[in-house]
Amino acid sequence: MEMLGQNKYANRSKISEAKFRELARYFSLDLEATKISNLTGLNRNTINRYLMGIRKAIYAHCKNVSPVKDGEVEIDESYFGPRRVKGKRGRGAESKTIVFGLFKRNGKVYTSIVPDASKDTLLPLIRGYATGDVAINSDGWRAYDGLVDVGYKKHYRVSHGENEFSRGSVHINGIESFWGFAKHRLIKFKGVRKKVFDLHLKECEFRFNLRGGGDIYHELLKILRKNPLFSEKGDASKK
Repeated sequence: MEMLGQNKYANRSKISEAKFRELARYFSLDLEATKISNLTGLNRNTINRYLMGIRKAIYAHCKNVSPVKDGEVEIDESYFGPRRVKGKRGRGAESKTIVFGLFKRNGKVYTSIVPDASKDTLLPLIRGYATGDVAINSDGWRAYDGLVDVGYKKHYRVSHGENEFSRGSVHINGIESFWGFAKHRLIKFKGVRKKVFDLHLKECEFRFNLRGGGDIYHELLKILRKNPLFSEKGDASKK
């Protein structure tokens, strides 16, 4: 019989630390819940509970970011959800979830779900993420008008409406590569409920930011060692 003992990654856990590490490794490999259940021998409800807790821990970790204070950044917004319904047009078409993203070149991407893509909504986010002497690259969306007037002296744009996707070093290819990564990855879930979309979005952000050799498994264990699942404040799977 497997000895439970203390699990430093999940308080009051009903599975051993060794079994949890096994689960975390399969999660890091981006396996689906059914496959993780089969490989670990844990039932699907248990797997779902722990995966929900892990995603909430990743969400909290990704929200605790420092502003970008220098370098080149790219900003853009994207739309997640079902295909556009015929007759529904424009940014923020019905049933779409709108996400704003900022990507620091040679660095990380940061995302936020937004209610709309207006200047009043996006400008405070830009100022929250990019606070120093940064060079901003964007497309021609009108919400980005006036960035120079509020202190961003270096704002460069490409005109996608005129089929211009780059002009020398001016482009938003980095943030667009994240949109492609996130949408391709989310396809396997065959639809993500809106109430948990933010968790899946931050998981995509977390995985993308560890691309190119980042050790997702050990980074995840470091996060959970510092802030174990199911803390005394409550079960993370029920919040």
